Amino acid sequence: MSDSSRDTAQGAGWGSAEPGAYKQLMPDHVEKVSWLNPRTLWAARNGVLASWFGDPTGRTRGRWVARRQTAGAPADKVIRRSDTDRFSFMVIGDTGEGDDSQYAVVPGFLKASRGTDFAVIASDVIYPVGSARDYEDKFFRPYQDYPAPIYAIPGNHDWYEDLGAFMRVFCADTPPLAPEPRPRPLSRAWWRALLWHRPRPTDEQRLATARKLRSAPGQQAAQPGPYWAIDAGPVRIVGIDTGLLGTIDAEQGAWLRAVSRGPKPKILITGSPLYVDGEHHPCAIEGGGTVDEIVRDPEHHYVAAIGGDIHNYQRYPVDVDGRTVQYVVAGGGGAFMHATHTIARVSVGGVTERDFRCYPLRGDSLAFYSRLYGRRLGLRRLFALSESEATAVVAERLGIEPGRAPGPDTRVTRRTRLVASLLGTGGRPDRASRLRLPVRKLYTQLFSPGSATYSPPFFKCFLRLDVAPEELRLRCFAATGNRAQEIDPPVEDEVVIPLK
Repeated sequence: MSDSSRDTAQGAGWGSAEPGAYKQLMPDHVEKVSWLNPRTLWAARNGVLASWFGDPTGRTRGRWVARRQTAGAPADKVIRRSDTDRFSFMVIGDTGEGDDSQYAVVPGFLKASRGTDFAVIASDVIYPVGSARDYEDKFFRPYQDYPAPIYAIPGNHDWYEDLGAFMRVFCADTPPLAPEPRPRPLSRAWWRALLWHRPRPTDEQRLATARKLRSAPGQQAAQPGPYWAIDAGPVRIVGIDTGLLGTIDAEQGAWLRAVSRGPKPKILITGSPLYVDGEHHPCAIEGGGTVDEIVRDPEHHYVAAIGGDIHNYQRYPVDVDGRTVQYVVAGGGGAFMHATHTIARVSVGGVTERDFRCYPLRGDSLAFYSRLYGRRLGLRRLFALSESEATAVVAERLGIEPGRAPGPDTRVTRRTRLVASLLGTGGRPDRASRLRLPVRKLYTQLFSPGSATYSPPFFKCFLRLDVAPEELRLRCFAATGNRAQEIDPPVEDEVVIPLK
């Protein structure tokens, strides 16, 4: 087994290394997504409009679900597979940027996924707005050699064109919805409709050509809608659609309560993680209650809750009335890397640094962003930190044992402390000032998003879950973009979850 980032700096992808072969898989022309581009931000405006003028997601989702049921989808939205009591599946989140950061994941994903029965994309299949024209290069082409079915739950970006393309690709080519009646003039709904981003007409020939890339009978899958459950072997996998604003509507909430009943072990897949960045986000249900209340109910027997949306890996083993539920963030499948160095020393839900895991390691995250902004600002000599310097200053600020030891001669200097502070590095809760927390929030929201880099290491990741009658083995694999990690994807985290 190859070194991971916890073993060596080379295992993390640092240093001189042979570039991976992923570029051979990419199309000749790549339209790079930049979240610093005003045009991209304007196209993706629907999330902001929903927060200002009311969120129409629940109503639209209900219309899509009704359309699928009319077409013969099962009313309980359960996909019943014939997998044995021992099977495997992949989870990969936030995939669809279509550039180096997505394609760098593909060789390792194909290697680690051998023998798996299906895969699930957890959130944001297509950036920036879930357009049908982007599916060829951001879904069908990168995963054309994965031989099994791929299911998906939409993320907020898939909703920016009202989920039309997602329903065409994953839900049996569901035709578009009829336009809704015009709202009352000058009402909140009227302003929302006036400013709303509308999908372009679908190029049917282009979509048909794209489908041919994943046209083998064994690759086909048809979902009952944007949320669903899969009965596979000894477990039930429940996928929920958290829409534009990270909540679920009352109809979906009632379905979730119903499909969660019973002693069969369950795994939740969600577009909005319930524990993330050292905080608890239980996910509100319209009309009352939260998703996490359903997960925590012992009668429902959830053993894990895996969420996308945040572009890295995190794991929180939370004790819930004497049993452990593994809360996982798994959104590192292809978009720019969200920082982990901004995560303060963890103390949430009974989870401390001793049990918390993340990838990339905080020191690698700080080194990555220090070099990025050193280049962007033309201040490399000031900003750029070595991986050892970044690891050492993170350990000092958080008061933790680093995941990988820095070099023996590494010193924490005034410069490294300044860079760490400017880039929002987390600290100890007992030392967090009233200023420091807002600064970290500002960094995460404004400075982290962007087309960060087009050369290794990318710090991408994906999950493989191996199910047996008694237990579930979850592994997080890394994808750096270097050849060594393509040939033998390193395991960054592993946990065995009892099912009985």
